[in-house]
Amino acid sequence: MASVERPDLTGSDADRVLARLYDEHARGLHRYLARRLDPATADDLVGDTFLLAWEQRDRYEPERATVRAWLYGIATNLLRRHARSEVRGLRATARDIGRADVGEGTDAVAVSRADASVQARKLGTALAKLRQEERDVLLLVAWAGLKPSEVAEALDIDAGTVRSRLHRARSALRDHLGAER
Repeated sequence: MASVERPDLTGSDADRVLARLYDEHARGLHRYLARRLDPATADDLVGDTFLLAWEQRDRYEPERATVRAWLYGIATNLLRRHARSEVRGLRATARDIGRADVGEGTDAVAVSRADASVQARKLGTALAKLRQEERDVLLLVAWAGLKPSEVAEALDIDAGTVRSRLHRARSALRDHLGAER
C-alpha cells in the first residue's frame, strides 16, 4: 500500500498524484531554488522538476526514497546544470552587495543595512568557494530544510557522505568567515 510520503506513481491515477505532489512541494522547491538562482530561473526549474518527475515516474522507487527527497534530487540535478552561472552569480553578488551609498545618517537602520550587506557579501564569497557537492548538501539542509537522511536520498549518496560533506562545508564557511574578520 502506497503512503503519502512514498506514493505509487505508476498507477492509473498518477496524474492526480503528481498534481497533488505539485501542490504540496512546488512552493518549497521554489524557495530552495530561488535562494540559489534568480526567481524566473527557479520558476523554470520547478516546472522542469515536475516535468521530469512525470517523464520518469516509472523510475521512482518508493522503497529507496520519499517522494520529497526524490523531487529535491531531481531539482538539485537540474540545478547542477546551472553550476557555472551560480558560482558567477555568487561572486558577482559578493562584489556588488554593499556598493550602494548608505548615506550620511548613522541611525540604527542604516548601520544594520550596511552590516547585513557586508555579511551577505562574505557569505556569497564563501559559498562560491565551496565544492559543488558540499554546497548542494549545505543548501539542501539550510535552505530547503531537508534532514541529512533526506539529502542522502535526494542525492543518492550514503548518509555518512552527507554528514562529512556538511561538516566540511560548515568548517570551510567558519574558516572563511572567521578569516575575513
